[in-house]
Amino acid sequence: MKKTNIYNMATCGIMAALLCVLAPFALPIGPVPISLATMVVYLAAYVLGSKWSVVSVVIYLLLGMVGLPVFSKGQAGVGVLAGPTGGYLIGYIFLALISGIVISKVNYNLWLTMIGMVAATAVLYVFGTVWFVIMMDSNVPYALSVCVVPFIPGDIIKIVGATLLGKALRGALNKANLLPQQS
Repeated sequence: MKKTNIYNMATCGIMAALLCVLAPFALPIGPVPISLATMVVYLAAYVLGSKWSVVSVVIYLLLGMVGLPVFSKGQAGVGVLAGPTGGYLIGYIFLALISGIVISKVNYNLWLTMIGMVAATAVLYVFGTVWFVIMMDSNVPYALSVCVVPFIPGDIIKIVGATLLGKALRGALNKANLLPQQS
């Protein structure tokens, strides 16, 4: 097996595990809780790229769907994905995909990476908010006030943190000759 495949599979598993460990610890501030899940998705995109970060998110979602209490507040099951916050959980796939694509296209440029993550987060917000409006038979202004506005400062902090941590982690992996060669 190639070094690239081993690295990607192992790191993908680590990122899925990190999501499973950190996402349940949530701060309930309303119908959508604050968790560290998005920071892990940003970090996965930085370290793994789009394809493998999406795989790590899908593994996390599947584990939650089959009953492992890995969603916020230790929730699990298909009902969580079908519920009002399910759009944000499924939106993690788009967050990983878009962030990973942008990061690789801008060649890990610090500022452009963060701008790409902000754009990916906007897509997450749109997907999750539309889902919330439909599931809760709500209106857009209310949904924005409880699902987006309270999360903007924290997500900016998570983006900066994940970018800096991802840069340091990639640097350490590169120095140890553990990063696969890009193809």
